[in-house]
Amino acid sequence: MAVVLLARDGELDRPVAIKLLAEHLVRDERLRERFLREARLAAGLAHPNVVQVFDAGEDGGRPYIVMEYVDGRTLADVLAERGRLPWKEAVQVAHQACAGLQHAHDTGLVHRDVKPQNLLLRSDGTLKLVDFGIARAAEETRLTQAGTILGTAAYLSPEQAAGEEVTSAADVYALGAVLYELLTGRTPYTFETLAELAHRQATEPITPIRDLAPEVPATVEDVVMRCLARNPAYRPGSAAQLAEELRDPLRGGEATAATLPLAAPARPRSLRRAWVAIAVAVLTAALLALALALANDDDPPPSTPRVEPVPQGDTAAEQARNLAAWLRENSR
Repeated sequence: MAVVLLARDGELDRPVAIKLLAEHLVRDERLRERFLREARLAAGLAHPNVVQVFDAGEDGGRPYIVMEYVDGRTLADVLAERGRLPWKEAVQVAHQACAGLQHAHDTGLVHRDVKPQNLLLRSDGTLKLVDFGIARAAEETRLTQAGTILGTAAYLSPEQAAGEEVTSAADVYALGAVLYELLTGRTPYTFETLAELAHRQATEPITPIRDLAPEVPATVEDVVMRCLARNPAYRPGSAAQLAEELRDPLRGGEATAATLPLAAPARPRSLRRAWVAIAVAVLTAALLALALALANDDDPPPSTPRVEPVPQGDTAAEQARNLAAWLRENSR
């Protein structure tokens, strides 16, 4: 869609990046409008984790945007070189991405194209979110026809892949897909066509992170897998909430440069709490059934056999599996 040039601001004597609309697209009024709209939308964002827009205009009929120059590499470059990142480093990168996205969402802007190529990692470790060229302001008219799919397919949420209404929940999914790749070295799904992607998202489970990277804490796996939930209601309710949930595993770790709101929107209790509630309910029912059976037994045994307690698990999911095994063993 565009060519990006390294240039120098003669007035302020600083390097800048100039994004120039590709020459063969200049006559496409729709793309031309989208390109200029990117400048207007991005110019309204001011955050340490979002690339700053300095100026916009036309040169010989070709629109251009003058942006902050980021001395670093994209996360796609980092992944190509390193394969995957240590989990703490990946989570710290995600924290900064959450901060930039939350700022955009607070202004009513959905990025719609979160992917490693649009996440720039500066040489000092600061992450910058770039390219709002296909973003959509919530209160503005769409520039694309209804059902048009934008973005890179590997990071598309199920609702975006199906051409449905896109909200900030799609950005949370996409960032979850990026974090999945940073942790495992692969995207959540492999596919050759968009139709195949939609089919796999609807029918196939995602390989758990710890199956591919056992060193990743279960709490991190839980958060990322919920980001990738098919139903947007099961994902973290905002980018800020995602950052809060990722902060727990980093107890004692270095703080990130992210600037986040003090509070995130409330949402229904997490799946982890739901697992615990289910486990408690099943255990209560099992103990009640055992008590009733003993009460109705006319000839109780001379001595009551000792019943071992339910083994403790490190996570709610593991605790639930331990409970199921305990019930099978003690209900014979």
